[in-house]
Amino acid sequence: MSRRYRVIQWATGNIGTRALRAVIEHPELDLAGLWVSSTAKAGKDAGVLAGIASCGVIATTSLEEMVATQADCVLYMRQGTDIDEICSLLASGKNIVTTRGDFHHPRGMDPQVRARVEEACQAGKTSIYSTGSSPGFVTEALSIPLLSLSRRLDCLTIEEFADMSSRNSPELLFQVMGYGAPIGEFDQRKIDYVKHDFAASLAQIADGIGVEVDEWTATGEMSAAVNRIEIAAGVIEAGQVAAQRITISGMRAGKPVLRFRANWYCSRDITHTDWELRESGWRVRVEGDTPLDVGITFPVAPEDYAAFTPGLTAHRAVNAVAAVCEAAPGIRTTTDLPQVIARLP
Repeated sequence: MSRRYRVIQWATGNIGTRALRAVIEHPELDLAGLWVSSTAKAGKDAGVLAGIASCGVIATTSLEEMVATQADCVLYMRQGTDIDEICSLLASGKNIVTTRGDFHHPRGMDPQVRARVEEACQAGKTSIYSTGSSPGFVTEALSIPLLSLSRRLDCLTIEEFADMSSRNSPELLFQVMGYGAPIGEFDQRKIDYVKHDFAASLAQIADGIGVEVDEWTATGEMSAAVNRIEIAAGVIEAGQVAAQRITISGMRAGKPVLRFRANWYCSRDITHTDWELRESGWRVRVEGDTPLDVGITFPVAPEDYAAFTPGLTAHRAVNAVAAVCEAAPGIRTTTDLPQVIARLP
């Protein structure tokens, strides 16, 4: 970092709260403000909301107050993307690093939305960047150096594995994600949701390496439990949904050339014996003239996952602040930014 940066934290969910704490404890960042969506949190000290000592910055629900606050960057981590809000912040001279996935691939954005955001960036001489762990780190920051070893790519496959069995969230698992239900049609809304962010992230890589993609496809599959299983959130009976996967593929000449697959499961004892379900983590395979097979796992006890996983997404965004603040105005991507380097205490 060439100087200190004043940062506003936008929202305090699981990811936002971890980012807030990281900013407060960062050796070269200063917390300038905190926006919250809940009136119950408004008026409280940011440090207290982050679970540490008071820091003197008071949370607010006011966009106008944050626009008027002097700051270099906003860590935008709210639920949903408010383009009016984002454009106001950008035009006021504040760069944005966001864990929202709407800005991974500028060329693929809605043209009117892109034009509005770019106009706000020019007005404020600011930039905006989407990042996180997945998509972000594993689909872009890790893939770029792996592909730098190649001169011919047949297919890049990124697989994410998430063992949900220790997550004690019955509403999320059974009502939202559909575990414990009879095998049926995969919810198209879930497929489209995953496709939106991951196709955009992979499309950025395709543009960067000069690979033409004919179309992006998305499929969803479910697999049933072979036997009755008890998980932290409840019980899944034999024959009910115990695993699911969504595959996003960039197709060229009828074959996948870039692919992301989310493997989410509550049990590996499932009817689809051909699904290779690994422990939580990622697997990245490069097929071509320099084949690679890279595996990443998390050496964390299941009971510690809830405390560990928010940092995977939040910390990369915090570490990207300096690079984004120093970038040229506009919608920035991993392929045009310098490498994000952590500055540790």
